This record gives sequence, C-alpha cells and structure tokens, in this order.
Amino acid sequence: MVTDDRGQGHTLEGIAAAILVISSVAFALQVTAVTPLTASTASQHVETQYKSATVGMLAATATKGVIKPTLLYWNDSDSSFHRSTIEGYYIGESPPTAFGDDLNATYSGAGVAYNVDVTYLTADGDLQDRRVVHFGEPSDTAVTATRTITLYDTDRIVYANHTVSNDTVEDVPYFAPDAYDGNVYNVVVVEVTIWRM
Repeated sequence: MVTDDRGQGHTLEGIAAAILVISSVAFALQVTAVTPLTASTASQHVETQYKSATVGMLAATATKGVIKPTLLYWNDSDSSFHRSTIEGYYIGESPPTAFGDDLNATYSGAGVAYNVDVTYLTADGDLQDRRVVHFGEPSDTAVTATRTITLYDTDRIVYANHTVSNDTVEDVPYFAPDAYDGNVYNVVVVEVTIWRM
C-alpha cells in the first residue's frame, strides 16, 4: 500500500504561512501609531480650510489697510512692538491693533494656535525674520499663508495710544532697515502659521 504524505506537508505549509501573516500584521500594528494628529483625509481638509481662511483674512486685512499699522506700532526706545513682552513681540496673544482683532476673530475659539513672523531685506541684501506673535512651536500639520507689504520712507511710526507720530521709519531705529533706493523703504512678507492645538 502506498501512502501519500503530501497532505501533511501542505497542512504544515499552510500553518506556517498563517503564522507568518499573523506575525506580520501584529508587527505592523505595533510599529504604526495612530494618534489624533495622524494625517488623514479629514485632517487635510481641515488644514486646507485653515489655510483658505488665513489667506482670506490676510487679503481682507490688507485691503482694509490694518496690517501695516501693526508693523508700524513700534516702540523705538526699546526696539519692540508696543505693549509686547520683554522679548519684543507678543507671546500667546494678538497685537492690540485692528490686525490683532482680525486674528482673534478668525482663530479665537477655533482650537488653533498661530505665529506671525515678518521677513524683510537687510542692508546687506540678506533676508531676516522678525517675530511679531508667538503661540509656540508649530506641529507637523501646520499651514502657512503670506502677504507682502511695502513700507515707504514716509510711513510714520504709530504710538502706543494708536495715534500717528511725526517720525517716519527713517527717523527711528526700526526693525527693518532702508533697503531700497527711492521712496520704497523695505518690502516685508508677513507670514501667518496656523496649527491645531
């Protein structure tokens, strides 16, 4: 009588394959961490909404002319923005200006944090950053939106009480230097970085 051992071999082969597949799945689940901040289609949609809202807010505030007065809300005696912290910028709060009001209206209660930074041209032709608002370190899912603002030699510094002084940006120690010939003083890029908390 001839015996056929192939059935036992196939059974053992199937069991070994099943163990290998289950082990691979278990390993994959252990090395992959799914957290609330893990990127998904839903979170990417939310980030796109934040970016769109910020682009719209920057466009509206530029049209209303409220970004530049915030940049000119400058205390030249201690080289900082008026009513800011000792570091010279606003930590965990918006500037007490109309632009700050628009930032609050856009983001307050939305569960997001934001930073506002300004990039300008130095006298040497290099780019330099100046912090305006700092809420913390952005997450990996942060999005940014920018708006370019032109400063002119005749732009006047704004006092702490929001009245316009007689001093222009050329007359005081201002954070950005006069980097251009002619009437243009400097061209700055206002960058707002937004992320979910």
